[in-house]
Amino acid sequence: MGEFAAGHRVTEGLRSAQAWPGVITAPGEQDLARVLEVPVAVVHGAASYYADFAGRWGRRHIRVCTGTACFAASGGGGHVRDVENAVQVTVGGCSADGEVSLQGVHCLGYCYAGPAALDGETPCAGPDLAAQLAGQAPRKAPAVPVSVLSHPSLIDSAPPWTAWSQVRSSGGKYQVLREVAVAGLRGRGGAGFSTAKKWQAVAGFPGVRYVVANGDEGDPGSFSDRLLMERYPEKVLEGLALAGLACGAKEGFVYVRSEYPAAFVSMTSAVKRARDSGFLTPEVFEVMVIRGAGSYVAGEETSLLRSLAGRRATVTAKPPYPAQQGVAVNNVETLASVPTIVSGGGAAYARLGQAPETGTILVCLSEMFRRPGAYEVELGSVTVRQLVEDLGGGLRDGLRLAAVQIGGPLGGFLGLHQLDVPLLDSALTAAGAALGHGGIVAIDERVSPVALEHHLWEFAASESCGTCTPCREGTALGAADPAAAEKYLGLMEKASLCAFGRGVPRAVRSLRKALGQR
Repeated sequence: MGEFAAGHRVTEGLRSAQAWPGVITAPGEQDLARVLEVPVAVVHGAASYYADFAGRWGRRHIRVCTGTACFAASGGGGHVRDVENAVQVTVGGCSADGEVSLQGVHCLGYCYAGPAALDGETPCAGPDLAAQLAGQAPRKAPAVPVSVLSHPSLIDSAPPWTAWSQVRSSGGKYQVLREVAVAGLRGRGGAGFSTAKKWQAVAGFPGVRYVVANGDEGDPGSFSDRLLMERYPEKVLEGLALAGLACGAKEGFVYVRSEYPAAFVSMTSAVKRARDSGFLTPEVFEVMVIRGAGSYVAGEETSLLRSLAGRRATVTAKPPYPAQQGVAVNNVETLASVPTIVSGGGAAYARLGQAPETGTILVCLSEMFRRPGAYEVELGSVTVRQLVEDLGGGLRDGLRLAAVQIGGPLGGFLGLHQLDVPLLDSALTAAGAALGHGGIVAIDERVSPVALEHHLWEFAASESCGTCTPCREGTALGAADPAAAEKYLGLMEKASLCAFGRGVPRAVRSLRKALGQR
């Protein structure tokens, strides 16, 4: 699988080189470069960029979630101090004997049950997280509660590979493109671009084409991609195969973020089952599952492709767009919707939602709600207030809501007076937020607005890829002194290279407005 397979060998080689004593050394980088026959600069670039390769890993490596949902669940990040005390290691550090290391990560996909951590690859979550890690309480990692409120549904539809078998024996490529176009499916990763138009652009590319499932969901507060990859991996694979058929691609990739180890195992197993059953063959369509190495920005399509190639996941300028170069990158939820559309017909899907925003979306409610979990709803069928008060049941334990974060850290915040906006990207954008992945994090009155803004700036500074000056310098300045960054928000919004840098000012302004700071 060409350059992407070579990139996979770089990151996996670095994981091996990181084995005990837990740190990647310069000789280790040189040895790996020699074995892979790539420049040392390529190996060093990846080793020095990704969070998974930073610092020293102990024999027991713990990743504690510092994302917004866990931050709010512990009243402002107090769980991190509790975990540090429990394991006697500070975040970013390793014990002197090399036994235990502790890393802060921005989301583990347990936003409905947080705060959370990964002990090795074993998840644990709950208010007694520190006690669980200290061995003083039983481990808990509850499954995602799911409610389907719309039919047809991307979850409750035909058995896996039904649509694939149907189109392979009938209309093929043009049937898939036609039904997806009629459905009006748009990307569920945040950009909201027409899926059919993207695939048509790829199909028109004269060279070799590829399709990629973007499983690098990293928005704190959203766990829909983890849910789909872990519980419904065949749906994701079938959607990817249908995308390959529509685009004229015979090779596909599933990129799974490293913070989702169970999803990586699930997707890898699903590929094997599909091969064993004859659905995936090298002659028709082949898939490789690749795991990331810790980068939020790798969810941006140009960054993701660089990561697949074993490079630093920095953003590249567009145009040209990946689709214009023969690569279709689609979010996991987008792809999981395709089998339902093809088997049930695009017209049935288009009747859901409010055109041009058709279909359904998985909305994720955080742990602070009485009824947290994933809800599949029609776009525009409910308001944010209905999601918060009716489906979510309001806040637990008598806590009082102050605001909600919607669409991830770069989506935005809504105050109590703004909750009557319908669940549509256009309406949320007009309100100063964004739909994004559809995650909704409750912010209760215990959380300090100042601490929350500092938390937001720290996330932005930590995850900026550093390519463009407005984002790199603006986020660093904001993390050091939010007031000093005020005059640079406009510059970041207009001059940043990608949606990450351009989204930070919206998030900051909406937070201040929602919580009445300014």
